[in-house]
Amino acid sequence: MIAMSNIGVLNEKPLHASLKEWCAQPGDRFEVAVDGFVIDIVRDDLLLEIQTGNFASLKAKLNQLIRSHRIRLICPIAQEKWIVKLATGKSSGSTRRKSPKRGRVEDLFRAMVSFPQLLANPNFSLEVLLIK
Repeated sequence: MIAMSNIGVLNEKPLHASLKEWCAQPGDRFEVAVDGFVIDIVRDDLLLEIQTGNFASLKAKLNQLIRSHRIRLICPIAQEKWIVKLATGKSSGSTRRKSPKRGRVEDLFRAMVSFPQLLANPNFSLEVLLIK
């Protein structure tokens, strides 16, 4: 088990925390301040940012950091989704079924409209994780 600091993890969602732990390697540092920004994982001279939501919120951070750091953006895509209807006071039980909606790698292209110029930057890499 790799020790993680508690800085910046109070509002962290379970998927983000799980991916951070899954990506972790010995020697990694977590929730590190770099040039005024908190970075999910610092591995030697590589900054790893895990983004499970909207990319627009990362635009300023990545545009600033890419000037002097190598950055890997890690993006999960849910290949399977489940719809869960919880029991109400009147109903007898919860139901669960697979959603017809499927995540695909191509879904990233819509998200990347916030910063297409990063894809051409040699300091930038993108890692896509297809999750179930």
